[in-house]
Amino acid sequence: MRAHESELPVEPPAELASSNAEQVYRSHGNWLYRFFRRRFGPQEAQDLTQETFVRIVGANIEIRDPRAFLKHVALNTVRDRSRRAAVRPVLVSDETALLHTATPADLEHQLLLEQIVLTLPTRLREVFFLSRFVGLTYVEIAHRCGISVKTVEARMTKALAICTALMD
Repeated sequence: MRAHESELPVEPPAELASSNAEQVYRSHGNWLYRFFRRRFGPQEAQDLTQETFVRIVGANIEIRDPRAFLKHVALNTVRDRSRRAAVRPVLVSDETALLHTATPADLEHQLLLEQIVLTLPTRLREVFFLSRFVGLTYVEIAHRCGISVKTVEARMTKALAICTALMD
């Protein structure tokens, strides 16, 4: 394993300089990075770790259990990213290839489905997006969203029913 995959840079980001967050970063930054890396890979882990620490800069609170606090902020960071991603269009790496191989009917169908998904209630849209576009399992979605697998199943069932009804 390369060094950049197992640990963060020794120096904290400039945003953390001389703050309460700097001490937490020095003590627990690598732990948080490894927490994210196991779930999302090294590049996403670096981004999520930095975003988590940027969120706690200026937090003028006493942190009794830094790892529990960081995990809470980290999971909120992931949820927020997921929500933002759910409302953004999915980008294809080679859009021109997609446009040249797709028929107008396919593109129309895809556009209609995208519009329907965007009209779903936030909770249904998030679960639907993570399942159908990100490719996560129901267990992974439940873990990522902080809900039970049964809730994921119920939301997917409802989202699919809405999509099917509106597509017809």
